[in-house]
Amino acid sequence: MVYGHYDPRFTDLVKALEDELVNGDEVGAALAVDVDGVSALDVWGGYVDGARSIEWAHDTIVNVWSSTKPVCVLAALILVDRGLLDLDAPVARYWPEFAANGKQDIMVRHVLSHTSGVAGWNEPFAQEEMYDRDAAVARLAEQAPWWTPGTQAGYHAQNYGHLVGEIVRRITGTSLTDFVRREIAEPLGADVQIGARAADDHRVAELITPPPIQLPPLPQDNPMRKVFAAPPAAAEPANTTAWRRAEVAACNGHSNARGLVRALSPISLGGKANGVTVLTPATIDRIFDVQASGPDLVLGAPVRWGLGLALPTPEFLPYLKAERTCFWGGWGGSLVVMDTHRRVTIAYTMNHMASDLVGSDRTRRYLELVYEALEA
Repeated sequence: MVYGHYDPRFTDLVKALEDELVNGDEVGAALAVDVDGVSALDVWGGYVDGARSIEWAHDTIVNVWSSTKPVCVLAALILVDRGLLDLDAPVARYWPEFAANGKQDIMVRHVLSHTSGVAGWNEPFAQEEMYDRDAAVARLAEQAPWWTPGTQAGYHAQNYGHLVGEIVRRITGTSLTDFVRREIAEPLGADVQIGARAADDHRVAELITPPPIQLPPLPQDNPMRKVFAAPPAAAEPANTTAWRRAEVAACNGHSNARGLVRALSPISLGGKANGVTVLTPATIDRIFDVQASGPDLVLGAPVRWGLGLALPTPEFLPYLKAERTCFWGGWGGSLVVMDTHRRVTIAYTMNHMASDLVGSDRTRRYLELVYEALEA
């Protein structure tokens, strides 16, 4: 049931994927591990549809939800590396309209690290409005922050790509979608894109979705409630053409495990991968500058935020190793890990979504087996 190649030390990991496919917890999935610039594991299996009628193929891609966010971070860091973006400058230096309603002092690093206070759209705001990028970013520019910027983190779950994307667009004159294609996907040979092109519709796996996110009773002004209410967080739209054609870069990247590993391995490898220099080590070091640590106002869990990526802690995804590792994942279980200490990049993508916003029981099982193999 599992295809691809792998180093024999990952045999137990491949058996685990087979087991999850047999017991039905997985429908279709892919795993990839790069060690020191060499593909040590690249496997996939299962089916692209809930009816289990079409096999998951070598080039199957799937909506990876918030595993797209690390690609957004990489796009911003490329501009930092080129001297075009200052992490400690106000966002308004690049996007003047953003200064409205008390946002003039919000810095670029606040946006990247979920501490800007602009964690979502003010209500009312519908799903379809998110697809109109220009109108959606104009709404964000007009509104006031929900808390004092830089003081606390609150996960920018649905609008992160609009914020980062508009900064990229103001600097480069090109959309984030095109920037990712030209500066990340094509040079690195990475099968990753924001949204999905019509030409790729035939290889996009169907998401088998969980119920909508159910929140506990919360006050009207609670950031968690506000983020997931505007628009209401539901997974079914990701199976639509409208979703695929939009630039919702917080959560509509389409890729597979191999694609995420190839795109993000420069972070693990000191800036250079597949013969291409993407970042300098000094810029990678900035990722590990802690921007916030403690309870996240939106996730309701303690998160240690570096520059745009989470850093492992015993309280949040404790199965990740802590030495110079950064990561993030997507709703349902997808995950990408950049372990700079071991020069290892790991990714997992799937179409049968768990209910978890970041990680899942399956994610944990696979990651534990990866590290057991690496330490053997």
